[in-house]
Amino acid sequence: MKRIVLTGGGTAGHVTPNIALLPSLTEAGYEITYMGSYDGIEKKLIADFNIPYVGISTGKFRRYLDIKNLTDPFRVIKGFSEARKYLKEFKPDVVFSKGGFVSVPVVRAAASLGIPCIIHESDMTPGLANKLCISSAYKICCNFPETMKLLPENKAVLTGSPIRRELAQGNKVAGLNMCGFTANKPVILVMGGSLGAANVNKAVREALPRLLEDYQIVHLCGKDKMDNLLLNTSGYKQFEYVKSELKDLFAMADIVISRAGANAICELLALKKPNILIPLPSASSRGDQLLNAKSFEAQGFSIVIDEDDLTTNLLVDKVHELYFTRQTYSDAMSRSGQMDSISTIMKLLTKAQS
Repeated sequence: MKRIVLTGGGTAGHVTPNIALLPSLTEAGYEITYMGSYDGIEKKLIADFNIPYVGISTGKFRRYLDIKNLTDPFRVIKGFSEARKYLKEFKPDVVFSKGGFVSVPVVRAAASLGIPCIIHESDMTPGLANKLCISSAYKICCNFPETMKLLPENKAVLTGSPIRRELAQGNKVAGLNMCGFTANKPVILVMGGSLGAANVNKAVREALPRLLEDYQIVHLCGKDKMDNLLLNTSGYKQFEYVKSELKDLFAMADIVISRAGANAICELLALKKPNILIPLPSASSRGDQLLNAKSFEAQGFSIVIDEDDLTTNLLVDKVHELYFTRQTYSDAMSRSGQMDSISTIMKLLTKAQS
């Protein structure tokens, strides 16, 4: 039996692509172990999938002054030692890393043992953790054509991001029934990310009187971000978050308004959903969402609104523009070379072992 170690963590975005690979890895006959931090979000997310989980020590690499910069290197060294010990016992044929700081000691330990490593970078510009792993990687998968220029030519592969296959198996009628919507009016799905997006939520709610004239809206607004005054608004349904039901909401959505996190937009690409992206501004992040959105706009996949420019009038105008030209965006996504990521990654895993 072939053996593989998956790693990645710190945020859900560093875990869900690994989860998306699990069915194909199982079908291909892999024995799978997941390696993450002792108690990170990755441990909670992997718990539902009945695969062994190995926790190791980890620390964050910061570009700013923090007292933890003095202690975290020792945690990373400990994590390297723990990872190396387990890898020597388990003897995996290959390691697949989705990034995050927990992945650094795992990838470096695997490389020290001669175990081939494939890493995946979701954003347009590599994050610090993946930068520290590039020299140890056999191949580096990425989501954007622009990223290829930032990686070693002999290692970079444009794959797109692994997407859970069940997302493409939604039921439109189930989604309509879940929201109490009619089949005779188009549906907008609004997604602000797992924690919600206050400015996006505010803009959508201010635009409701005009948008609800022509559309129904299902709004994934984030934990504790429901507006109780709007609970009985006809044609508008709010959820803090959804789990398995997301596939049905996607199935019924004609267009989507979303943040521009890499995994979210890759799901939109895989499902060929016309979309408006409102990226997190650089003041609130390292600017990766702005770059992600710019790439999708340049490829003809998305309409982009900068949060600083967001107004009710602009949002309503762009929604109408997207809806009436939606087929153009779906067609562009259909022509993308980033659609069959799981198959491409599975071939790379096999090649890495030869």
